[in-house]
Amino acid sequence: MLYKRSSELFAQAKKVLPGGVNSPVRAFNAVGGDPIFIKEAKGAYLYDADGRRYIDYIASWGPLILGHAYPPVIEAVVERAHKGTSFGIPTEVEIRIAELAVKMVPHIDKIRFVNSGTEACMSAIRLARGYTGREKIIKFVGCYHGHADAFLIEAGSGGATFGSPNSPGVTQGTAKDTLLANYNDLTSVKTLFEANPEQIAAVIIEPVAGNMGCVPPAEGFLEGLRKLCTENGALLIFDEVMTGFRLAKGGAQEVFGIAADIVTFGKVIGGGLPVGAFAARAEVMDHLAPDGPVYQAGTLSGNPLAMSAGLAMLTALNEHPEVFDSLAKKTAYLHKGFDKVLNEAGIPHQINSFGSMLTPFFTDTPVMDFATSAKSDTERFKRYFHGMLAGGVYLPPSGFESYFLNDALTYDDLDQTIDALRKCKL
Repeated sequence: MLYKRSSELFAQAKKVLPGGVNSPVRAFNAVGGDPIFIKEAKGAYLYDADGRRYIDYIASWGPLILGHAYPPVIEAVVERAHKGTSFGIPTEVEIRIAELAVKMVPHIDKIRFVNSGTEACMSAIRLARGYTGREKIIKFVGCYHGHADAFLIEAGSGGATFGSPNSPGVTQGTAKDTLLANYNDLTSVKTLFEANPEQIAAVIIEPVAGNMGCVPPAEGFLEGLRKLCTENGALLIFDEVMTGFRLAKGGAQEVFGIAADIVTFGKVIGGGLPVGAFAARAEVMDHLAPDGPVYQAGTLSGNPLAMSAGLAMLTALNEHPEVFDSLAKKTAYLHKGFDKVLNEAGIPHQINSFGSMLTPFFTDTPVMDFATSAKSDTERFKRYFHGMLAGGVYLPPSGFESYFLNDALTYDDLDQTIDALRKCKL
């Protein structure tokens, strides 16, 4: 049995952890079977509890741009740990990473560190509401901004209606303030603004969606959002938990040349350790406590371990911007190879990629939003996932998640990945 030890560990985990995991996507519910338990990782490779090696296309869901156990990050964490792991008191390293982040990312003056991407997005919404004095927000069907109540909302009878709770525990009162629009559909956004004049505090969006699979913005879409927000006095929030410091030094704002009002970041900013952040121009950030009336706090925010790891990671990316071009070329190579194999096999598919993000969809319909993403053949994806796993390639265990390439991947790794696809029985 290939995964004997992992299966034993999963049986133990189910006795003490809900579903045997600490985050639902890890449970393999979408693909069947027991999840793989990882023992260690180095560079582009994962090693499971049974001693098998996998080429990794998750990169800890995005942050490990330079690969696992990147030496400068490990060295920074070890050095910091010897001096103490947590104080709940200010440290100099918080200033240094903040200065670097503000230097790298356009249109931000100040940044607040938190402990997760969920917390960053939740806090950004609160800040937008406090700054504008308005209560409603617009989010897009299929975009994920963490598990705060305001984000766990699905569309009702269409993009122009109020949402309804997508999880027990989310109240109707919360749901009524979250409006749903369709990704890549400016008309749906305009309709919401027209139906709710001077009530919408912010529009929050993944500038390149990664939680319905990789779905890039259509030409003019982000520009249109910027214009609508400006015209209606709402803030534009870029959720760059995935794209920040991955698409470019300055993230999606740099790539698309669009100024967001608030930007949220995830674990890249902590070198892969649990951390998040949100940032904006001083005029907006000065509304935060202790300077302003909008309260946000975190006992372990700015944790010195995470800040030291993040400073090492951002320093490497800042000093070696060529890594973004390298990653884009490797992604394009994998895209081309996958496309060739699937075309030769006569399998209907679409492959979306942008920068170092990529997702193949088993559908003949172009994927532009959540509805078209949902047309993908989930049964074929299950065969594909397990075939690739058996071939030594670890992919997201869901057809609706982006792959994240890391620069430790070699072209031999990419060729092995393409060959594993060729051997899959789809």
